[in-house]
Amino acid sequence: MKTNRWLNGAIPAVGIHISIGAVYAWSVFTNPVMDALGASLSQVSWIFSIAIFFLGMSAAFLGTIVENMGPRKSGLLCGLFYCTGLIGSGFAVSQQSLPLLYLFYGCIGGIGLGIGYITPVKTLVNWFYDRPGLATGLAIMGFGFAAAVAGPVISALISAVGLVQTFYTIGVAYFIVIAVSAFLIHPVPEGYLPEQTGNHKDRRQQFTANEAMRTWKFYALWFLLFINITCGIALLSVASPILQETTGMTALAAAGIVGVMGLFNGGGRLLWATVSDYLGRDVVYTGFFVLEIVAMLILGNVHNVILFQIFLFLVMTCYGGGFSCIPAYLGDVFGTKHLSSIHGRILTAWAIAGIVGPCIISWAKEALSTYQSTLFIFAILYAAALLVSSFLLFKLRSDR
Repeated sequence: MKTNRWLNGAIPAVGIHISIGAVYAWSVFTNPVMDALGASLSQVSWIFSIAIFFLGMSAAFLGTIVENMGPRKSGLLCGLFYCTGLIGSGFAVSQQSLPLLYLFYGCIGGIGLGIGYITPVKTLVNWFYDRPGLATGLAIMGFGFAAAVAGPVISALISAVGLVQTFYTIGVAYFIVIAVSAFLIHPVPEGYLPEQTGNHKDRRQQFTANEAMRTWKFYALWFLLFINITCGIALLSVASPILQETTGMTALAAAGIVGVMGLFNGGGRLLWATVSDYLGRDVVYTGFFVLEIVAMLILGNVHNVILFQIFLFLVMTCYGGGFSCIPAYLGDVFGTKHLSSIHGRILTAWAIAGIVGPCIISWAKEALSTYQSTLFIFAILYAAALLVSSFLLFKLRSDR
C-alpha cells in the first residue's frame, strides 16, 4: 500500500485542529450573544470557560477510548459532538436560552473539542517518528491559528445572515472538513516504524496511562503545563487592558495587538516544537520558563510600547510552544504506544488552568491595583516551574 505521511497524517490533522480551534474565536460571538439573549458579560464568558473545561476533562477520560477507536472513527466522533454543539447553539439562541447554550456550546461542543484535540496526536508522532516535534507542532499550530481564520469569517457571517444562521452554517461547514479529514487520516502501516523492521530497537518503556500516572515525572510534566497555561491564558484574558494601562494605547490599537498575539501564539507552536527535535523537549521546556521569567520582570517595569510588545509576543510563543511540545515530551518519557491516553490525562491541566488563570489575575488586580504589578506574581510562578523543569531535565539526562 502506498503511504504518504503528509496526506495520511499531517494534512488531515491540521484539518481537524483548524476546525476545532475556532473555539478561540469565541470573543467574536460575545457581543452578539449578549445582545440576543440580554445576558451579562460574565454570563456569556462562562460559555467559553465551560467549553475549555470540558475539552480538558473529556480528553482525560476519553483518551483510552480514542486510542482504541483509532483516528478515523474518533475523528468522526469529534465532528458529531463538536458540530452538534455548534448547531445546537444556534437552536439555543433561537430559543433565547442561556442554559441550552451552556449545554450545547460548552458541554457537548467541549467534549468534541477534547476528542478532536487528542485524535491525531499519536498517529502524527508515529508518521513523523524522526521529527515528532515538527509533527505535533503542525497540528497544534492549526489549533492556535484557527481564530485568525475563523474570527473574520464568523464576524462577516453574523453581519450577513445573523447569529442563529451563523451557528448553523459553521456547524455544517466544520463537519464537512472534519469528516473529510477523518476519511484521509490513517494509522501507520505495519513495518513503517523502525522498531517494526527488526533493524531498530526502541529501548523506551511503553507506559500505559495508569502506569504513567504512578510516576512523579507525570506530575512534574502536569505542573509545567499547568503553570505555562495558567499564566499564558491569564495574560490573554486581559491583554487589551494591560496594553492600555501600561503603554497608553487606545482600545482600538490594543485590540489590533491582541490579534497579532494570536499569530505569535500559533507560530510559536510550530517554531518551538521544531526546535525541540534538535535541542530536546526537556531543554526547550526549561528554556520557556527562563525566557518567561525575564519577560515578566521586564514587562513589570517597562512602559515603552515597542519593548512591551516584543516581550509580550515572546511570552505568547512560549505559551503556544508549551502546547505543541508536550505530546512529544510525553512520548520521550513514557513511549508512544499509549500516547493518546497519557496526553489526554495531562490535559486536565488545561481544564483547571482555564479557570485558575483568569481568577488569579482578577484577584491580583484587585489586591495590587494595577495590572502591571500582577506580572511579578507570574514571574514567581514561572520560577517555581523552572525549578521543577530543571530537576526533570537533570534526571532525564542522568538516566540515559
